[in-house]
Amino acid sequence: MLELHNVRKSFGSHHAVCGLSMSIARGSISCLLGPSGCGKTTVLRCVAGFESIGQGAILINSSLVSAPGTLVPPERRRIGMVFQEYALFPHLSVAANVAFGLHQIAKAERELRVTELVEAVGLGGLESKFPHELSGGQQQRVALARALAPRPHLLLLDEPFSNLDVDLRERLSLEVRDIIKANGATAVLVTHDQHEAFAMADEIGVMHEGRIVQWDSAYNLYHRPVNRFVADFVGQGVFLPASVLNSRQVEIELGVLDGDIPHGCLQGCAACGRGCSAEVLLRPDDVVHDDASATLAEVVHKAFRGAEILYTLRLDSGRKVLAMVPSHHNHALGERIGIRLDVDHVVAFSSRDAEPHRHLPS
Repeated sequence: MLELHNVRKSFGSHHAVCGLSMSIARGSISCLLGPSGCGKTTVLRCVAGFESIGQGAILINSSLVSAPGTLVPPERRRIGMVFQEYALFPHLSVAANVAFGLHQIAKAERELRVTELVEAVGLGGLESKFPHELSGGQQQRVALARALAPRPHLLLLDEPFSNLDVDLRERLSLEVRDIIKANGATAVLVTHDQHEAFAMADEIGVMHEGRIVQWDSAYNLYHRPVNRFVADFVGQGVFLPASVLNSRQVEIELGVLDGDIPHGCLQGCAACGRGCSAEVLLRPDDVVHDDASATLAEVVHKAFRGAEILYTLRLDSGRKVLAMVPSHHNHALGERIGIRLDVDHVVAFSSRDAEPHRHLPS
């Protein structure tokens, strides 16, 4: 449904998008995930036709819509847009907002489509309400219904939940996914929030400095990050220094881990001998609380999460790790608790690739 081939976009000397390529399958929900300034919204604006591109090509439903010297206007691209600020017409009712893009079809068909979508987004009975009479979540549903009404080839969502509180954001992202799927739409979501990306998207592209550095499932982004940036950006965790023993084992202060050791950690080590330097990422779910374990760590920070508590633990070396523990294990600051490792995926990187770490909670 959507293809980008080597797309570049610059604003003066700033290169916002740097040779980006991707393809989105019909009926899928994809996400561009990354921090502010990584270029993800610029990509969306180029797809929508709000920005021209300096190099490459963009195709929607196999038709060329953007290339150097070619710019099909947004209204001719058969796209729907859901904006961060909803962009509803304040003087129009819910029904009139949803019907806004349907003026070209017969009245009876238009009314049927509006009724169908208002019901689909859970706003039945509110057709005559105006935007200021609705909650933020309800306004977002109206914006989604309006975007879906003309049956666009492609639905683009630009940080659609950022104005909502956390609980509503997570619930609504799941509901919006169901609505999009039920309508058979193809969608691209842009967000900096990995929880939204994980809840909504079939596949996710992590962006950094105008490029997609990994295009993958949420599972692989978390458990099999391709580089230090993805490992650091997705999820939480702490890097510990390690020695590579061979192509299947690394040793950290908590023990020996077995798994596939990335080739980059083995370079420069004759015959994969002991002493190769690496760093291993431990996620909170890799560190298990175990009262029977002889390995003890001191509780230095705790964050109550309802069903679980995220503990920051200090090892004997002074280094810290994170552990996600069921909340009925309520340990005091300064207490030493038993821990053991349960690591299914060894995530290791060469020490030469070290970057500043930002994993520990403040």
